[in-house]
Amino acid sequence: MSTGSTFGDAGVWSYLLLLALIFVSLLIANIIKQKFAPMRRSLIPVSVLGGVLLLIASTLCRVISGEYLFNLSLFTGGVSRSGIETLEILTYHCLAIGFVAMTLRKSDRKPGKGRTSEVFNTGLITVNTYLLQAILGIIITIAASFVLPRLIKCAGLLLAFGFGQGTGQALNYGSIYEGYGFVGGKSFGLTVAALGFLSASIGGVIYLNAQKKKGTLTIREEKSMLNRDRIEDEGEIPMVESIDKLTVQLALVAVAYALAFLLMLGLGTLVGDGMRSTIFGFNFLFGALMGVLVKAILSFLMKRRIIKRDYINNFLLNRIGGFAFDIMIVAGIGAIQLDLIRNYWFVLLLMALAGAFSTYFYDHFACFRLFPGYAHEQFLAMFGMLTGTASTGVILLREIDPNFETPASENLVYQNFPAIVFGFPLMLLASFAPKSDANAYISLGILVVAFLLLNLLLFRSRLKKKK
Repeated sequence: MSTGSTFGDAGVWSYLLLLALIFVSLLIANIIKQKFAPMRRSLIPVSVLGGVLLLIASTLCRVISGEYLFNLSLFTGGVSRSGIETLEILTYHCLAIGFVAMTLRKSDRKPGKGRTSEVFNTGLITVNTYLLQAILGIIITIAASFVLPRLIKCAGLLLAFGFGQGTGQALNYGSIYEGYGFVGGKSFGLTVAALGFLSASIGGVIYLNAQKKKGTLTIREEKSMLNRDRIEDEGEIPMVESIDKLTVQLALVAVAYALAFLLMLGLGTLVGDGMRSTIFGFNFLFGALMGVLVKAILSFLMKRRIIKRDYINNFLLNRIGGFAFDIMIVAGIGAIQLDLIRNYWFVLLLMALAGAFSTYFYDHFACFRLFPGYAHEQFLAMFGMLTGTASTGVILLREIDPNFETPASENLVYQNFPAIVFGFPLMLLASFAPKSDANAYISLGILVVAFLLLNLLLFRSRLKKKK
């Protein structure tokens, strides 16, 4: 090689070995999940279990050798970046790649007539749950900061990102907070996200079993049916031609994400260094926007007959999105450095309990008042999504609605627009809060006011009836 290195050098193999270890952890986790009945009943996603296995192995390596597993020379290969940093980069990019893949999907299904209000309400419940989690989290960390001076007062906002939005956003904002002096901010956020997945799994199982004993749940039988996403629709490019169909889907995702990078780079240059990290923290949002743009361009080219076949395939894009989210979760949990958060365990457990119980009771209250026809299904989908990810919500929903006969699954998809509109200010507020202690208190006040106002909007129809 022109650089003087050879293919036998550790640096050539280090990243591949790290990825191999991630995949091995997923395979082992899947075997454990299938072989042990308690694990099957727990509904813990295989990716979460795989991440926990990596975390245990990495921590044991730290105890024995003094270094985390991924920081050994085998996984760094003499490069300047540590293995933990590589895992964090994987988590960061996989979040956006998953969003791009999901956004590129085509959809012929539209919300049914008269369902606009239900979709809108679902988006409001999502944002209100974020706000509730953020309020409780910041109250806990403001109180704890007087005992733990290294804990910044606004660290509790990571509860909304770890529980409400998952591993990727918890890492993004944990990284931003480290820039304001919060040592271990990334590991703190990733731990919150991991505890959120456990809350979804354990809480979901408890709820399902309790309702089954009461006889209040209608368990629908799973019908023998083909996958909802067909492998090849009429008018699409062939599965295998001179270029593989999967390669085309990956190319579309890569183009959209590259356009997102250029857009973030331009905006970062305009706003200056102070907001640059915040702009790049929204990589998933800019990726989704560019996904919409790429899909619109392809649609325009087809209408003009410039291209005569459809390049988008939902089945393969779902596989790409699922792959990216699996890697994101495993890498995110495996990147936790327990020694950096050992002083925060009581705060983390308190936040996790507050997040789990508040999400449970608020979502239950809202769903049973606004979705009377399918309250159980809507609640399980919302609780799973707002403590883990959308896929966690689908896992819980499938336990009682395996064929998605209720509108609950569609609500999860279409609620994204109102959730982004109302939730975007929360993300900006999270970047404002760490700049000073005063900002943390101001942010808490804004969160409380926003929560009250949006609940008035959410329960508008019931308030009118009372009047």
